[in-house]
Amino acid sequence: MICPACKSDMIVVEHERIELDHCVSCGGTWFDADELELLFGSLGLAQKQRELRELFSLPTKEVAERRRKCPRCGKRMNKVLAGRIPEVVIDSCGRGDGLWFDAQELRQVIEQLVGKAGGSGKVAAFLGQVFGKA
Repeated sequence: MICPACKSDMIVVEHERIELDHCVSCGGTWFDADELELLFGSLGLAQKQRELRELFSLPTKEVAERRRKCPRCGKRMNKVLAGRIPEVVIDSCGRGDGLWFDAQELRQVIEQLVGKAGGSGKVAAFLGQVFGKA
């Protein structure tokens, strides 16, 4: 799969039956539509899955950043505001194929969805295991 941000080849990382596409060049991560829900479910955060599904239906936001192509379907993805304070602009496939998170955006969105003390530590530990970072 080709990175929608920097056009480098991405690597596929599988951990606990969750397969992620990660770009080692820019640090971005692609989640297919169900992978983020699988991640949260595996970490005992299933109660937050409704909020995750809402990421696919957020209104498109006009931003200066160029729209990127979905690595699955090749169509231009929508820019959506996934965060509150601070706002986090992520890329969402309009067909629902998945979500693209630039480096650090995933951590920011998760902290806002589950709270810094409410489970984001579990997610950070999981991502640290997957990508070999703390």
